[in-house]
Amino acid sequence: MKYDRETPNQEAIVEFRNVRKRFGGIEVLKDINLSVSRGEVVVIIGPSGAGKSTLCRTINRLEIIDEGSIFVDGKPQPVEGKELYRFRAGVGMVFQSFNLFSHKSILDNVTLAPRKILGQNKAEAQANAYRLLDMVGIRSKADFMPAQLSGGQRQRAAIARALAMDPKVILFDEPTSALDPESTREVLTTMQQLAEQGTTMIVVTHEMSFARSCADRVVFMADGAIVETADPETFFNAPQSERARSFVASVR
Repeated sequence: MKYDRETPNQEAIVEFRNVRKRFGGIEVLKDINLSVSRGEVVVIIGPSGAGKSTLCRTINRLEIIDEGSIFVDGKPQPVEGKELYRFRAGVGMVFQSFNLFSHKSILDNVTLAPRKILGQNKAEAQANAYRLLDMVGIRSKADFMPAQLSGGQRQRAAIARALAMDPKVILFDEPTSALDPESTREVLTTMQQLAEQGTTMIVVTHEMSFARSCADRVVFMADGAIVETADPETFFNAPQSERARSFVASVR
């Protein structure tokens, strides 16, 4: 299906239209069409190499698409410069490797962008940071350095950092893949709380329990394409394609 690329869907927070991405001669995203509504939790699953993380990273232009259009909150992605910085301020990102500044305290990690980009003063930024760190359960670690925290605590600090920018949507790129089981439970509990609060989330994950319990919609990808999309109950109990049926059987 082809769309008018100049007229975004005003109901959608994130919208892909006929998006393609290549690495050399390999097409890693094939004609992606996907809309994510305000307050929706969309979980993207599929085998390794399906293009899930690439799709996630195109939303804030960490990966640049070759064809098609991506809109965020009804506006096309800026190409570069100050407009791109402002655009990225509204798109939170939580990486699998945390990406905290190792030489700064957790409090400084959370307050840096609000002060530099949003222009918050120190007192305002710190008050908000303490509130968010309390929400994710690590307020007592505010003055610690990242190396002093467990993996789960560092990832929750990264979530607080993303929330500090009051983003329109938060992207999670396999946020538990580097964590042990206990830390994984901590992070997934935090993410479940965000989902219950109505946070718009796009989550790339291998955690099928999270997909089943928290997703409004499951997007199954394979070989760079969206194979099927459904609510969790429908997808896990009655997948439509042979590729999806094979995947569901393997994760059971």
